[in-house]
Amino acid sequence: MADSFPACPLALPAHPLTHDAFAATAGAAWTADGGLRFSFRLSGDLRGLRLPDPAPAVRRDGLWRHTCCEAFVAARGAPAYREFNFSPAGAWAAYAFSAYRQAADELPASAPEIRVALADEPDCGGDGGDDALAGEGRAALRLVASVAADCLPPAHDGLDIGLSMVVEAADGTLSYRALRHCAERPDFHMRDGFALFLPLPPFP
Repeated sequence: MADSFPACPLALPAHPLTHDAFAATAGAAWTADGGLRFSFRLSGDLRGLRLPDPAPAVRRDGLWRHTCCEAFVAARGAPAYREFNFSPAGAWAAYAFSAYRQAADELPASAPEIRVALADEPDCGGDGGDDALAGEGRAALRLVASVAADCLPPAHDGLDIGLSMVVEAADGTLSYRALRHCAERPDFHMRDGFALFLPLPPFP
């Protein structure tokens, strides 16, 4: 199904305390069935990027310890929010919070659809296998993740969204990218970092 709104790419600058040699963008859009589609793009000399080994598309904690794409979603005006992690290796994670870093009951989320591709491919329809994850010397890597409507918080007046990436360099160092950095140290959970507002679409 087509998206109600395009996922316009927004820059993900690196936190001032962390640096890498890449450029990153991300976007979010409603899907026609009320879910969300997140799109992430990392460009540069990808020989300097370390990607996790291909893995089953299962729920797994600790994805942020390696290259990982993240989305934080909250209803406007509500303290509760949800966190989604997408690994380019295929694994994923989802968490619910009642307030800033206050874990709520486990979120019974269904598995998101994750697609990974190199930028020189015509679309993002790869199966996440070795070819899609190699990326050496290529211009860009793209990850698209679709989250079902029943995994999202009630939208009411729209959603505040934070988009971020953890980038692991070939030497193992991590850099942290986000729409907005609000603290001296990287912290994707800070509500002021949920810098993208997505209004409700005109669903029939």
